[in-house]
Amino acid sequence: MEAEAHAVPLTEMAFVILMAIALGLGLMRLKQPPLVGFILAGVVLGPTGFGLIGNSDSVTALAEMGVLMLLFFIGMELSLRAFIISLKPAVLVATGQLAVALGIGLTLAWATGAGMAEGLIFGFIIGLSSTVVAMKMLDDMDELRGDAGRIAIAVLIAQDIAVVPMLIIVSALGGQDAGLFAVAAKVALAVGFLAWLLWWLGRRGKLRAPFAAQIADNVEILALGAMGVCFGAAALSGVLGLSPAYGAFVGGIVVGNSTLRARIIPVIEPIQSVLVVVFFLSIGLLFDLSYIWNNLWVVLGAALVVIAAKTLLNVFLLRATGHDRNTALIGGLSMAQIGEFSFVLAAAGFSAGALGQDGYRLAIAVTAISLLVSPAWMSIMRRIEDVAAKGFSSYREALSEAYAGEIENVGEGLWWMRARYRAGRMTLRKWRVRRAQEKAAKSAAAQEVAEPAAGTVQDPDKPETEAATDKERSAAP
Repeated sequence: MEAEAHAVPLTEMAFVILMAIALGLGLMRLKQPPLVGFILAGVVLGPTGFGLIGNSDSVTALAEMGVLMLLFFIGMELSLRAFIISLKPAVLVATGQLAVALGIGLTLAWATGAGMAEGLIFGFIIGLSSTVVAMKMLDDMDELRGDAGRIAIAVLIAQDIAVVPMLIIVSALGGQDAGLFAVAAKVALAVGFLAWLLWWLGRRGKLRAPFAAQIADNVEILALGAMGVCFGAAALSGVLGLSPAYGAFVGGIVVGNSTLRARIIPVIEPIQSVLVVVFFLSIGLLFDLSYIWNNLWVVLGAALVVIAAKTLLNVFLLRATGHDRNTALIGGLSMAQIGEFSFVLAAAGFSAGALGQDGYRLAIAVTAISLLVSPAWMSIMRRIEDVAAKGFSSYREALSEAYAGEIENVGEGLWWMRARYRAGRMTLRKWRVRRAQEKAAKSAAAQEVAEPAAGTVQDPDKPETEAATDKERSAAP
């Protein structure tokens, strides 16, 4: 009975993993980021798809752990000097993003007749970008450690710090008590502690971890210790009323400036990768396919407008802060989607009564669509930029050049399918011929056995000499 109870979850888990691998490989074959395949796996197997996996608390918890581990990992690999240089333009970019997003949100609320509270919440939601998706795209492009990656990380960390006052304001819009002094104190604490930590780490050398010599070669202790620092710092940050992601990032900075950095990174990287895949699967689980289908054009239109507007705004702000064209394009495209913390803001506004049910479902749908479309949007925009720089004479020639790899892969795939189809037909034809030959051989053998038996049958009442005489008579002309 116990084996039967565990058989179904294990089967579902194996099927989910195989589906994620298959879709990830398929997207890689089409030269697209595999994370889109992971999101699609969640959509296909989620509650509104085939219903194989549900939007359970365990999946949500693993997804949140993936976000924390990713920020912890980024903090470990961060260059302090480059991050400090990027902080000032990052704050300016994040402030500009939030100001424009609030203007858009309030304008939408005025145009649709919604209240100012919903306009503010929509502005907060639009103003945030996804740390996980942006970092994963930049890492896949080998840009995470370049100029675009450094400025994107700094902007996203500034946004994560801004989530704290956003959550407090959203709660206040629903009637919950939240003073202005408390908001200012928490933001000042987050910014002040990060500034002090960067100053302190910059003045001294590598930190020596306790028992470093004893645990340096122990993989299990290194993994558990790193995860303990990550989740412990995140929990402490949450207790202080700050974002858990902020705490995980700060914990990563501390570990990254210790003598065990080179030992810990290869140990926790596989764990972080698995948890990040779970995060992308959880994004797919949030897709309400029935709601999206019933409001298809509204959801798709809103998602595309938000992505395009954020791209233009990001590129403009990055250029205005002194970054070159390529850095501004890559950094702006990487932050074009709506962030995962927007789910938290939407849920907080809905539970506080400041956001209606229709607004909540629209915010969730648009956020999920933007996360799904963002990698493909980045790929398309970069190719358009490359094509525009080459100056082709016709759109057909430009598209052929931009998607030469995909066209070649699709052509190879169609050729492979035709070859397998022809081989299958030939094999089936040979099998049918062989079966027909075997049947004919069996029939002939059966006839050969039956004819001699029929010729030796005698009348039991006749003697043997009469039977022979009858044969001779029948044979005579």
